[in-house]
Amino acid sequence: MSISALYRMLFAPGLLILAGLVFAPLALMAIESFRPFVGGQIGGGAGWTLENYLELISPSYAYYFWDTVSVGFSASAVAMLLATPLAWQAARARRSATRVLIFGLLVSLLFLSLIAKLYAIQMTWGPTGPLAFIGTLIGIPARSPRYAEVQVFVGLLHFVLPLATLMMIGTFQNISPRLEEAATSLGAPRWRVAISVTLPLAVPGLLAAFMIAFAMCISNFVVPLILGRGVVLFTTNLMYTRFSDVADYPSGAAIGVIMLALVATIIYAMTIVVRRLVAADAH
Repeated sequence: MSISALYRMLFAPGLLILAGLVFAPLALMAIESFRPFVGGQIGGGAGWTLENYLELISPSYAYYFWDTVSVGFSASAVAMLLATPLAWQAARARRSATRVLIFGLLVSLLFLSLIAKLYAIQMTWGPTGPLAFIGTLIGIPARSPRYAEVQVFVGLLHFVLPLATLMMIGTFQNISPRLEEAATSLGAPRWRVAISVTLPLAVPGLLAAFMIAFAMCISNFVVPLILGRGVVLFTTNLMYTRFSDVADYPSGAAIGVIMLALVATIIYAMTIVVRRLVAADAH
C-alpha cells in the first residue's frame, strides 16, 4: 500500500464524521431555507420558494445584518490591536513571573462565567455605572439608544480578547527572536523592528486570530441579548426568534445561509488582500 493510499484511508473516517456533524446539518438548513412557511407547523411546507430570501432584502432587516457585521468587526479589530502587544510581551518576557501572570489572567478570564462578566459590564458601563461618563466623552450619552452599541462592543471585546491573545502568543513564539536581535544590532529602533520584522512574519497568525475573533463575535447570542437592551440585536437573536418564538424554520434557515455566505465572502476577501500585501512586501 502506498503512502498516499494510507493517508487517504486514515483521513476517510474523520472526513465522514465531519460530513455527518457539520456539512449535513448545513445542507439540510440550506434546503429548509427554500421551503414555504406554514403557520402552526414545525418546519417548512411542501414545494419551493424564494420568499424567505426576498423578505430579508427589505430595509427593516438590514439593521440586523449591519449591527452584526459592524459591531463584530469593530470589536474584533480592537481586540487584535490590544492582543498583539500583550501576546508579544508574553512571548518575549524574560521573567517567567511576567509570563505566568499574563497566562493566568487570560486563562482565568476564559473560565469566568460569561453571564457574570456581562452583568459586571452592565453594572460598570451602564447608564448608572462608574464608567458611564466615557459615553459622554465620545459623544454618545449613556442613556441614549446608541450607547447600547458601546456596551455590546465592550462585551464582545471582553469575550474575544483572551482567546485572541492566547492564539497570538503561539505565533510570536514561533518567530525566532534572533531576527529581531539582528535588526536591533543594525541600529533599527524597537518600533521599527516591530513594524518591519515582527509584524510581517506574524501576518498569518494575526489573520487567523482575527478570523476566529470575528466569527465568535458575529455568532454571539448572549452578549447582544443582555447588553443590547433591545436596541442592538444580532442576526443570531433574529434567528432565535424565528426558530423559537414564531416557529418559522424556513426564514431562520435563510438568515443562517445568508450570514454564512456573507462571512465567507468577507474572510475570503480579507485573505486575498493579505496575501497580495505579503507578496508585495516579498518583492
